[in-house]
Amino acid sequence: MANNYRSPFSTRYSSEEMKYNFSDEKKFKTWRQLWVYLAKAEKELGLQITNEQVRELEENLENLDLKAAEEEEKLTRHDVMAHVHVYARSCKTAAPIIHLGATSCYVGDNTDLITIRDGLDILLPKVATCINRLANFAEQYKSLPTLGFTHLQPAQLTTVGKRACLWIQDFLMDERALSRARADLRFRGVKGTTGTQASFLTLFDGDETKVIQLDKLVTKMAGFESTFSVCGQTYPRKLDVEIVAALSGLGATAHKMCTDLRILASMKEIEEPFEKSQIGSSAMAYKRNPMRSERCCALSRHLITLYNNAANTAAVQWFERTLDDSANRRITLSEAFLCADALLITLMNVVEGLVVYPKVIERHINEELPFMATENIIMAMVKAGGDRQVCHERIRVLSQEAGAQVKLLGSNNDLVDRIKADSYFEPILSNLENILDPATFIGRAPNQVSEFISVEVNPILSKYKGKMIDKPVVLNI
Repeated sequence: MANNYRSPFSTRYSSEEMKYNFSDEKKFKTWRQLWVYLAKAEKELGLQITNEQVRELEENLENLDLKAAEEEEKLTRHDVMAHVHVYARSCKTAAPIIHLGATSCYVGDNTDLITIRDGLDILLPKVATCINRLANFAEQYKSLPTLGFTHLQPAQLTTVGKRACLWIQDFLMDERALSRARADLRFRGVKGTTGTQASFLTLFDGDETKVIQLDKLVTKMAGFESTFSVCGQTYPRKLDVEIVAALSGLGATAHKMCTDLRILASMKEIEEPFEKSQIGSSAMAYKRNPMRSERCCALSRHLITLYNNAANTAAVQWFERTLDDSANRRITLSEAFLCADALLITLMNVVEGLVVYPKVIERHINEELPFMATENIIMAMVKAGGDRQVCHERIRVLSQEAGAQVKLLGSNNDLVDRIKADSYFEPILSNLENILDPATFIGRAPNQVSEFISVEVNPILSKYKGKMIDKPVVLNI
């Protein structure tokens, strides 16, 4: 057992690909790759850099010695220069041109942007997978009536599938926010100490055209289409706010859906997957606790709170930059992505195996529907020649009597039996079964589901063809 703290994201929840995305290995390899890009671009634009120097940098790109860099940082108190020194030891010929003209944020911030881009590319297919699996669920149960709830009180009927579409709609908004954030990403590029590119202007003897070209070349090599036109020492921390806001929004969506599922599980209408060997409670052996949905809610709350960190950090970046962003961002950005990843892994597992209990749902409908059907009964009596006001009073009295049976005596709702026993309602008794058919209370819900999936869901999913997760998700713990 480890004798020091380890993040639950690393040990329990997040995927290997996301953990690697925020690993030291990827981070410092990316630093070295950025130094290679810079050297190549500077050489191409005429600086005295040789093919041998570039080749030496490339050959040692993955020759990391993290222990040596750690020891060097203890001496220099500067992480970037520590890695420059260690890289230089392996690249004797190229040592003089490593990091030429650059500031620390050249590698630090540009690496963060690459990591953010790659993190979004990991998350978006998982969001699409959740949407796809929920859409299949919605289509399957689009016509199954269920009690709607407003104020957590029984309301007009909807369908199981229509309710799922409400969850999907929120996830579609998350996909849009994350996709927009991905599309809007720009590279910091090659900007120098305070963003003026003064050091590079000196290197190129005042040739602005070459400085501009250097920025474009490195940006292209890193896989970005554009760069920030202006920045201080760092890329704008407002970008972090946009990214974490989109991820926090995903947390809000997941929390709402999983809270609904937890309530439905309490009502025994819908359950998340429950494995044969799974134990619900150490004391109460019969229990089937919605632990996956509870985990999603727990992770979601943490994800939502991270937004404040990003916003507050952006708010206090004085002038061209301050360093009080660094420690906070190390935690906030990584945890936002690792948390979102862990959340989506659990969600994919939940939505691929939801279990619906139609008979329980039907029983709950039957307990409430007689009260909800009173207006339909009144309308049917009026059509049969009755007086609306007289019928309303009859129904009111019978409803109060039936309500007392339910609330005071704990008995079943016997309103229908009372109506059948009242001769006043004789004209509609032969049609009473049809009047009380739950399918007549769900409006356009089934067609709304099909239209929604066709018009709004499928076009989004088409972007992720071949990228979604097509196999069952197995949770580690």
